Amino acid sequence: MFRLQGSKVLAVDMTGDAVKAKNGSMVAYDGQMAFKKLSGGGEGIRGMVTRRLTGEQMTVMEVRGQGTCWFADRASEINLVSLQGDTLFVESSNLLATDAGLRTGTSFTGLRGASQGNGLFTTTVEGHGQAAITSDGPAVVLRVSPQYPLTVDPGAYIAHQGNVRQSFQSGVTFRTFLGEGGGEAFQIRFEGDGLVYVQPSERNTIAGDV
Repeated sequence: MFRLQGSKVLAVDMTGDAVKAKNGSMVAYDGQMAFKKLSGGGEGIRGMVTRRLTGEQMTVMEVRGQGTCWFADRASEINLVSLQGDTLFVESSNLLATDAGLRTGTSFTGLRGASQGNGLFTTTVEGHGQAAITSDGPAVVLRVSPQYPLTVDPGAYIAHQGNVRQSFQSGVTFRTFLGEGGGEAFQIRFEGDGLVYVQPSERNTIAGDV
């Protein structure tokens, strides 16, 4: 069971089951635990190969046992996501932990991934269970509907889920209107029906100020 202690620490209560988490994110545990380092971050050879080709380094550990483990990542805010057979698309740097039963892999994201310097792939989490994602500041969950598409600054994007299509737009950015743009600018447009998670700060990109 995943639960938050405050907004920056994840507690996972285990009764013989397991959790997968970002390597080095465990800050304490009680009870009897066994630890195993997992390579890649995706399931199978494809996940490992695509991560290596794109330069995305994502080291994951599996924790199994009886007791409670506490996880945190650089005092980031932690957000719990419940999956009911659907898929969560999340930036690898923002994925903190998942139920061991959830399947993780990689998905091609095209130019959006290239614009952020995070490679051409993003992490997918699918199945039934819970995942914990991090954000720089409290995350905001925004609804996308057929009537109301959503446009997001790629530096603030964390994750999305649901029946959502994303497209890549260039030539304008939010900072352009403030006269602060410098270099190539990009946006992500989401259409369909689902949720998009954004953070109130922007990660650095290699495609100019976004």
